[in-house]
Amino acid sequence: MSDETPTSTPTASVAVRPVTGRVLRTRGEGVALRLSTRTLVVGVSLALALLATATITLTTGEFEVSLSEVLAVLVGQGDGAADFIVGTLRLPRLLTAVFVGAGLAVSGAILQSLLRNPLGSPDFVGFTNGASTGALVMIIVVGGTMTQVAVGALVGGLVTALLVYVLSYRRGVQGYRFVLIGVGINALALSVNSYLITRADIYDAVSAQAWLVGSVNSRSWDHVAVSGLALAVLLPLALSQVRALSMLELGDQSATALGVGVQRSRAILIASSVLLAGFATAAAGPIWFVALAAPQLARRLTRGAAPGLVTSALMGALLLAVSDLAMDRLFPAQQLPVGTATGCVGGLYLMWLLASEWRGKGRYA
Repeated sequence: MSDETPTSTPTASVAVRPVTGRVLRTRGEGVALRLSTRTLVVGVSLALALLATATITLTTGEFEVSLSEVLAVLVGQGDGAADFIVGTLRLPRLLTAVFVGAGLAVSGAILQSLLRNPLGSPDFVGFTNGASTGALVMIIVVGGTMTQVAVGALVGGLVTALLVYVLSYRRGVQGYRFVLIGVGINALALSVNSYLITRADIYDAVSAQAWLVGSVNSRSWDHVAVSGLALAVLLPLALSQVRALSMLELGDQSATALGVGVQRSRAILIASSVLLAGFATAAAGPIWFVALAAPQLARRLTRGAAPGLVTSALMGALLLAVSDLAMDRLFPAQQLPVGTATGCVGGLYLMWLLASEWRGKGRYA
């Protein structure tokens, strides 16, 4: 502007507005370094907290295991007792929680950025309940194995996402329309799930209801392989679309003007989100509120304009690992599923988030 006096610094160009006295920084090396440093610090802190949680999970409990014994098991040199406790009981459960939490968080971060809505979560737009419908069909109607239940959950999530996408598509996909139709499909899937349970015999109904709570108890290396492989493939795919995701937050017209293939990028990102949520649900059942809360918490820590995928993944992994550790240590005899903890904490978080958005403090308002 004409009333601004530009000055120079070694790291960034600065303009001072005489009227307000505010310092405006344009693009510069110093600004980029400051932002990336904060994100890096947050990421490293979350990773260290996750490592500490993993150490406590593997070494403490009903049977104490020393850190040296845990390390010996990890390198394949543990003795029989330590190998069974760590390698068979604790480590698969921990890794499943980490991979499932990370997958759900990235799924939620993608949807919240695409829809520009903090409620853009697979929990609310039908993906999770759709996956649950597929799993319940395999449990109650088919009487399938755990592998078939996992496949049913994945197929159910994909079919639900396709239905939401098709019904919300009108010369493109608008965030509010996607959320509203997703909420309707979510209610429909919930009704179908309730109907299936009421029509099942007592044994299948109990099994189905237990699955619907969401748990990482008694998970095996098969669950680790499913959730870990999905995250290893889909997270890099989502990261490859980070630039497109940031452009899509500006709106379709702006993204197109900046050279983004809007429909192609959106389809890849939504497919990544759906598959991440589907594989996570297949491995652990529907675990609520992680996909909603983790990206928002990561965004507030990094002070970013939108949830970052890597920091969201670390936050989701930490939230689920800590929640499962708390359930295991506070209620060792009952072995309560982790979905109980995330449901309680997530409900409180949702009330706070809605109150904050209502007051106009949210960035997605």
